[in-house]
Amino acid sequence: MDVLDQLGALREGKLSRRAFSRSLFAMGITTAIVPIVPRKAWAAPEDQATLFTYGGYNTPELFEEYIAKHGEEPAYATFGAAAEAMNKLKSGFVPDVAHACHSDVPAWTSTGMFQPIDTTRLSNWADVIPALWQRDYNIPAEGQVWQSPFNWGQTSIAYRTDLFELDGEESWDMLWDERYAGKLGMLAGAGDVWWCAAIKAGVPYDQIHTEEAFEKISAVLRAQRPLIRMYTDDTTQSDTALAAGELVATMAWNYSAVWLKAAGNPVKFAQPKEGAMTYNCGLMLMKDAPKVDKAYDIIDAILSKSASATNLSWGYGGVNRKAYDDLSDEQLADINLSRDPMAIIKAGHLSVPQTPEWEQRMSATWEQIKLGF
Repeated sequence: MDVLDQLGALREGKLSRRAFSRSLFAMGITTAIVPIVPRKAWAAPEDQATLFTYGGYNTPELFEEYIAKHGEEPAYATFGAAAEAMNKLKSGFVPDVAHACHSDVPAWTSTGMFQPIDTTRLSNWADVIPALWQRDYNIPAEGQVWQSPFNWGQTSIAYRTDLFELDGEESWDMLWDERYAGKLGMLAGAGDVWWCAAIKAGVPYDQIHTEEAFEKISAVLRAQRPLIRMYTDDTTQSDTALAAGELVATMAWNYSAVWLKAAGNPVKFAQPKEGAMTYNCGLMLMKDAPKVDKAYDIIDAILSKSASATNLSWGYGGVNRKAYDDLSDEQLADINLSRDPMAIIKAGHLSVPQTPEWEQRMSATWEQIKLGF
């Protein structure tokens, strides 16, 4: 099965991410993952807690400890962007746990829809890398956090080294290169695109809330619009297009380049001279979670060594320090990661939480830009 077949099968649900990631083992860049626990009919799926997560994280490899305890995976609901997720929550959807990135935490907690997480209820908490949760806005009280870590990494540019001719150093300008009009891709979510466009526009993140910054970022995104072949929240779609040569460069997360390189494609994850965007995401507990005890089991499973090993095998940063013991610094460098998350995160541009009003304006403007306005 070639890479297009594999990626197509992955998208259609015929091939798991676990099966695809096995190709990484041949490159020696990942750690072994504990086998999936055999499923036993201990409880019906409707009895499980619900995780509201980005598409692609609804997979059993991340929830081995939960499955071992309850006999089934959690129930899943998925979304493609933070704004979409919040709109659904505000409409009355009540999962048990929701997946949010660090810049979402203040706005999400301000809605009153979430409750602090009691870390004493998490058996894996002692092994979590502290730098991933120690933020002033994330600690409402001693022994509590609003957000428990899940994954971290970089947002940058994945590009075909055989099809994209660099004009100097790797740079965000690559995604504005008129030579490749119609062969460039972008993620669709405002929470990624707006911040990366700020880097391109030369806007410091601590100034992103200003009117001048808003106009600069809007302008560079409008200028880019005619060059873009696809905006997508489905990274499998952009990965497939990059493998086929339909795209020569696209905005991407770490794992896209890791997977495609492992499958033999000449793809590189750029380290732009201006710096990559960095992110740190996690799980938040709903205030009215229908199944609180099982919600804690979802969170605890994500903090396990096996879940972090899975994230590392996909090119995402794991949150459990023990998962790094089986990898050398060289192996981590091969997947653009480090055993010290902050060495990667601080080397780039970590987004700064903004007000709900700013988030709404930014999201609405981005939707208009995508439509050509």
